[in-house]
Amino acid sequence: MNSQITNLKECLDQGTEILTIDVLLKEFNEVKGHNGEALMILFDGYCHSDIFDGDILNGGVDTQKQDAGSNLRTLSARYILKGKDFEGKECRIFIENNGTSDGGRFTTTPKILTDSEALKELEDTDLVGSISGTDEEGHIQIHICVK
Repeated sequence: MNSQITNLKECLDQGTEILTIDVLLKEFNEVKGHNGEALMILFDGYCHSDIFDGDILNGGVDTQKQDAGSNLRTLSARYILKGKDFEGKECRIFIENNGTSDGGRFTTTPKILTDSEALKELEDTDLVGSISGTDEEGHIQIHICVK
């Protein structure tokens, strides 16, 4: 974590990546119905960034759905991170990350709630997210940037 940050506004320039979350995929539950399919992915992980350092609490889940005959896949991930903000104060961040993919990469719209006074502006900041793989199986990264 970068202890030189004194104000969150320093990080909220358009296009700035504010959180990189390392996600460790733990369990996959799937159903293939007659009209589509649904997949629920349970996960944990961690975040080490300039503004926050902490871990994903138990219960993180990514739910993906796709209708039969469609290329459009929807994603809705929800999880809570527990750690410290850039001021060194204990806090939690709830992230709801909704998105779509038309057969390529997911583009997401993260929404954040936090009990951190230093990070409260994230609740009103327009954000965009993306997902990338890593060299490790079952390990992905979520990139959350200022829109």
